[in-house]
Amino acid sequence: MENGVPVADGDPAEAAISGIKQSFAEISDDERVGFTGLMVPPEKLVEVATSLRDQHAFNYLSSVTGVDLLDDNKMEVVYHFYSYSKGGGAVVLKTQVDRNDPVVPSLTPEFPGADFQEREAWDLLGIKFSGHPDLRRILMWEGFAGHPLRKDWKEPFFEEMNKPFGSRWPDGLVFRAEERNPYGKNVQYPAGWTPEGDEYDIEGAIYEAVARGRDSKPGLKTDKVTVNLGPQHPSTHGVFRMVVTLDGENVIALDPVMGYLHRNHEKIGERNTWLQNIPYTDRLDYLSSLGNNHGYVMAVEKLLGIKPPERVEWIRILMDELTRLCNHFWALGFFLNDLGALQTPMLYLYIERELILDFFEATTGARMMCNYMRFGGLAYDLPLEIKGQETTSWLTELVNERLPAKIDEWERLISGNEIVRARCIDVAVLTAEDAMRFSCSGPLLRASGVPYDIRRAEPYSFYDQLDFDVAVRYNGDLYDRYLVRIDEMRQSLRILRQVIPQLVATSGQSIFPEDEKPQYAYRTGQGG
Repeated sequence: MENGVPVADGDPAEAAISGIKQSFAEISDDERVGFTGLMVPPEKLVEVATSLRDQHAFNYLSSVTGVDLLDDNKMEVVYHFYSYSKGGGAVVLKTQVDRNDPVVPSLTPEFPGADFQEREAWDLLGIKFSGHPDLRRILMWEGFAGHPLRKDWKEPFFEEMNKPFGSRWPDGLVFRAEERNPYGKNVQYPAGWTPEGDEYDIEGAIYEAVARGRDSKPGLKTDKVTVNLGPQHPSTHGVFRMVVTLDGENVIALDPVMGYLHRNHEKIGERNTWLQNIPYTDRLDYLSSLGNNHGYVMAVEKLLGIKPPERVEWIRILMDELTRLCNHFWALGFFLNDLGALQTPMLYLYIERELILDFFEATTGARMMCNYMRFGGLAYDLPLEIKGQETTSWLTELVNERLPAKIDEWERLISGNEIVRARCIDVAVLTAEDAMRFSCSGPLLRASGVPYDIRRAEPYSFYDQLDFDVAVRYNGDLYDRYLVRIDEMRQSLRILRQVIPQLVATSGQSIFPEDEKPQYAYRTGQGG
């Protein structure tokens, strides 16, 4: 720990793994070539997971992932546990069950953060979680035919298992496969069901979930009202809907509905080449495209054993932190919009955000869907000039003058505003304990007093060479979730001031791996 911030010293995961293996003789190492983790019998899963939390302080269940092992006729569920207090790498638990009737004990009663992830594994892979309090679909609708991430599931206009599809250019002519689908869409209806008939009560389960969450509280009795909020337009908060029960002005039950724009990137990714997947990472969150590029290419580089050049790493961090600034500018603007200030506060940050997007466009050719990073390198180096000014000089002025001044101005205008304070302080408090139980991360977690930042806890790229603090606030309310983003922007500027000299020092260095050998290749069929 440094100043209360978890820092990886060695790897605490190794000590936890050793202790768990001593306590449970049934556990074995995953001995498949290229795999890591511990294999746990399903009947021991809950006991092992709670021991990992209670005895070894690995209390952050970051992900619950289903895997279809079609050739082995098994379903596998993979759990990644991290330690909020110790930092370091993950302890990975895996359990396997028969594919024909996959049933795994639910971790949701012990780790509420597993709730949505277990529902997703049920929805998309058909894995049942015994003991789950509300196991129903979360992305697809009730009544959807099948589980679309199973390896043997095929969409109505299925063509081939891998792209590029040879069927798309018969005689050199390209056509849209949807044109040959009887419904005109990629929709598969259950047997005996048509769009005109409604044999499934799709909304029923949603309202039942809200009803279960209602509490009867002492005091003045008022009528409870259930209302819909959303779904919003995709360009605001994403297509998201909430079914909310109100008791006066108090929200006493809420059920999120989040499957309106599920595009099944994973299934598309199975058919794509590795390179073809990079543009899809842009679209996971179009306000954070470059950060998503970075995560994906790092994973593939690890698989291929590729080490990017030094200049590539510095440019990637530059893009990550500028993306963070852009994202937070927009988030704060929309936050004030939701508070009732409408568009005006968002416009305070508009010009500086546009300058960052101008830089992205000059470098990558796009303002939002940048498709910039490559395995082992980048698509392009930085341009020599931005708007007639030498690039590092332009970046220096942006980072040292314009952006700090704009953040200071925002704080003067907004942070002390009595309406903002009245509507945010002590509202929607999330305690540190609940934030950890529900597997929170990012600004939401750090605003609740938990100084966990993956850049410090398990550093990647060159973040371990940079001097910055983990932004943290301790009240866990809306106001601290607002303030922690401002703190993070200031830390991003601090990081960028250290990155710019490295861009100068590595000028002229290749943005491709040192051996200059092709790291990947793809081909198209005849006529492509």
